[in-house]
Amino acid sequence: FSEDVTIDLQPSTNNRSHHTEEIDTKRLIVRRGQPFSMTIQCRDVSRLQMAGSLEIILHTGKFCFELMGGSAVLETDSWWFSLQAGPQDILLNVYSPAIATVGQYKMTVLCLRQGQVLQQLSGGNFLLLFNPWCKDDPVYLPQQQMLQEYILNENGILFQGSWNNIYSVPWNFGQFEREMVDICFEILDNSPAALDDPISDAYKRNDPVYVSRTVSAMINANDDRGVILGRWDGRYEKGVIPTRWTGSVEILRRWSQAGMKPVCYGQCWVFAGVACTVMRCLGIPARCVTNYLSAHDTDSNLRVDRYYNESMELLPGKEKDSIWNYHCWVESWMCRHDLPIGFDGWQVLDPTPQQRSEGIYCCGPCPVKAVKEGRIDLDYDAPFVFAEVNADVVCWIVHEDGRQTQSSLQCRNVGKCISTKGLSGDTRWDITGEYKYPEGSAMEREVYTRAGLRNSLRKSGGQSLVLKMKDMQAIHGSDFDVFVEVLNRSSEDKDITLTVVARAVTYNGIHLYELERKESSFCAQAYRGKNKYSLLKSAGIEPGSAKKEPLRLKYENYGHRLSEHNLIRISSLLRQVGHSEMIVHESVISLVMPQLTVKIVGEPVLFQKLTALITFVNPLPITLSGGTFTIEGAGLTGLQEVKCPPIFSGHSFSVRMVSSSGNRQRFKEKAISETGK
Repeated sequence: FSEDVTIDLQPSTNNRSHHTEEIDTKRLIVRRGQPFSMTIQCRDVSRLQMAGSLEIILHTGKFCFELMGGSAVLETDSWWFSLQAGPQDILLNVYSPAIATVGQYKMTVLCLRQGQVLQQLSGGNFLLLFNPWCKDDPVYLPQQQMLQEYILNENGILFQGSWNNIYSVPWNFGQFEREMVDICFEILDNSPAALDDPISDAYKRNDPVYVSRTVSAMINANDDRGVILGRWDGRYEKGVIPTRWTGSVEILRRWSQAGMKPVCYGQCWVFAGVACTVMRCLGIPARCVTNYLSAHDTDSNLRVDRYYNESMELLPGKEKDSIWNYHCWVESWMCRHDLPIGFDGWQVLDPTPQQRSEGIYCCGPCPVKAVKEGRIDLDYDAPFVFAEVNADVVCWIVHEDGRQTQSSLQCRNVGKCISTKGLSGDTRWDITGEYKYPEGSAMEREVYTRAGLRNSLRKSGGQSLVLKMKDMQAIHGSDFDVFVEVLNRSSEDKDITLTVVARAVTYNGIHLYELERKESSFCAQAYRGKNKYSLLKSAGIEPGSAKKEPLRLKYENYGHRLSEHNLIRISSLLRQVGHSEMIVHESVISLVMPQLTVKIVGEPVLFQKLTALITFVNPLPITLSGGTFTIEGAGLTGLQEVKCPPIFSGHSFSVRMVSSSGNRQRFKEKAISETGK
């Protein structure tokens, strides 16, 4: 044959029909279970037809297989193709099974006559992704609006703060940005399983359960060539402070460009955001979820134990479990053919390295329905996820003589306000009902019994004394009061002592500094404590009445001691004089932070540069120095950093951002919103 025979994979047309045109239009990227077309072009097609037959050989990983031609679309689990000859070309429609292995393929076309190869043509390379548009693919998602959000949307919202003061943080997933799809397959190729046995790994990549579990392990760098190194101790000198990241793209590029060395540093929302990017890029629907008051149960007893001395000081070394003020993970959508019927749909996938699962730091995929029904016997890591949203919290008071007294802990319900971004705009969806039945319901008690928590410790009620703290939104930089209320529900007078302590904490519950402390007594007669704090004289609490005790927090005392998460935990200990019972109340205040304003200059026009003005006003009573604006936008601009001069109290500073030329310019309402970070 002459050398004028060429193969055209028609990437622009195919990619558009496979919803991958935003990734690339110059190379073929298709989704499994959906045919794609290609042409073999030749000046004399009859000479090709005289060859007798065509075969296509596909290579992926370290194995290959043949595609045989057919004349009609048949239900099959094998690759095949149909062809139609024209005057100067042959049109081939290639059909992949809906359970084909995802990855990079190399194509070779063979022209044969009577089984003998007459010519071998290189068909080039193409990428095959999962296909949530295909009803036979286990990741099939039937609703168009959900496909738009959980596969195609590059801009997201993560939720932080506290359960009673939730705020949103924008995140650039950027799954269609340049190089992202290649980096996602680099992540899979560098997993321990792929490096140890690439053939076995390649075969298993047809299963979204296997792929998502690999992603969960590879996003953190604890066991392997993972993407991100986590750090929670506030020492970030050799890397980037986790709160500085605004999206996944820069993190993934840094990891790849550094030769698969981990990027420093991440915390839970960073791990979740990057994992969500990888899942959406590979074609598995995914969304980020935030669980408030999230339990970290290290010993699998579905319980979190907290230890204090009589002065409400946390005892170092005693606690192994913890309560995170919030914790972010990912949900991925898929059928679970490896489990009993009824556990398809959203699956918890947690890439933050907290616990080992089957020897490595990963978590999931665990069916959300398994968590709700208390089926902690199902794969993967159901007991750990169940505890995150349901664990009992037990508070112990350790006395000077070593005795431990269990106190009743109020207002510490684990798993509150479980949140994700809604399908329209930047709204927050509360999906707590997908994880748990209503508090105190018969179904909840049934689930607890099924999970082995027949004697749940936090489901008690009817106390004669109740501790409460008024929900509040304190502004960072201001002085403010915290009010702790003691309510007497009994028919008798109550003499009590009250200890209230304010501490600076990290979002995952690590105690940093004690900020303020106050001890009071409400007794019919004067009472003095045994420790160094004098107790105030007061009257007892009458039946049906309440006492409010304020604790003043001044900015000059707390401002320089807060972590980057700007959280203050208020712990209160109530003791009734002459009784051994103690009641503990804990609440976390998430300080309200100033917001950046983003104003679009002029009218946004498709495929033209966009100009935005980002402004910050300093609300603090001090001058801010060393500030940096970090700017990033999918299809608009790569990561930009702009240093700003010192900003005096009450003054503002603005920076102008101009988008890069030649970007994809995917304008949506949220891309031109008036406010953002």
